[in-house]
Amino acid sequence: MAQLTVRKISPEVVSALKRRAAANGRSAEAEHREILRASLLDTETNFAARAEALRRRLRSSVDSSETIRADRDRDDPA
Repeated sequence: MAQLTVRKISPEVVSALKRRAAANGRSAEAEHREILRASLLDTETNFAARAEALRRRLRSSVDSSETIRADRDRDDPA
């Protein structure tokens, strides 16, 4: 395995990395590896899956068509 050395990292970034690592139950080094892997090796398939999950999460259960029709009819009663 190769080793990387990253210099001149701001204390805020190091702190954020440590917080994220703790939240994920990993060491800062393991979290750093995961961040690099995810950002560099995720494929378009993974992107599509994440996009679909986001669409499902944001999908509204409210049908706004009635509101749109009422607004349209109010603005143009013809």
